[in-house]
Amino acid sequence: MTCLKILTVNTHKGFTTFNQRFMLHELRDAVRLISPDIVFLQEVLGEHQRWGEKHQALWPESPQYEFLADSIWQDFAYGRNAVYPEGHHGNALLSKYPITTWDNWDISLSGIEKRGLLHCQIDTGPDKPPLHAICVHLSLREPHRQAQLKQLCEHVNAIPDNEPVIVAGDFNDWRQKSQGILARQAGMQEIFIEAYGKPPRTFPAIFPMLRLDRIYVRSARTHMPLVLSRKPWSSLSDHAPLLAEVEF
Repeated sequence: MTCLKILTVNTHKGFTTFNQRFMLHELRDAVRLISPDIVFLQEVLGEHQRWGEKHQALWPESPQYEFLADSIWQDFAYGRNAVYPEGHHGNALLSKYPITTWDNWDISLSGIEKRGLLHCQIDTGPDKPPLHAICVHLSLREPHRQAQLKQLCEHVNAIPDNEPVIVAGDFNDWRQKSQGILARQAGMQEIFIEAYGKPPRTFPAIFPMLRLDRIYVRSARTHMPLVLSRKPWSSLSDHAPLLAEVEF
């Protein structure tokens, strides 16, 4: 059996709630301290010229996902979703294990929201099936989320049954519709619902009320899922991160 520690967090482009402070350095220190094997990141910047000039003393020279990976996570992948004159942002995945292949599926629908599913295949050792890690950030609009969940199910169902799958990220699912859809149509289980009977409260980080973030698994077991809602985490982003151990 292989046991991995995983973390998912919407980084809010490195800023606290309402963009009051740039906290990417503190976020990196906090993530390094718990040292997860795989990190799922949403709303991570690849580039932003205007903010880089405004916060020049603190702004990293490399893209945010490379800065967060540093020397701890030797492999990383970035799925660029939203592109604008100042730069771009999307989802990213950091891994201590080799990422053998990756793809970014565009699931954007009409309107200004640009969304994607970042799918990475990870080699966790010889004679072991590949681990599929899918980083998710879904729409704010319910009809769009329903269509995106259907696309997510189709992608998961295309993966061989014997290969473990982890889907994690910001589902924006305050109406709690995703668990029924993913369970019925893709055989996936949400780990907090399995452990505690309901998904976690993650937003806003300073006083979590809404249940927006999720970790789903297929062909895997999980242990000790936690919401990191206390300091320093409550001041590092507008979402509280989720931490868990996954065994397969």
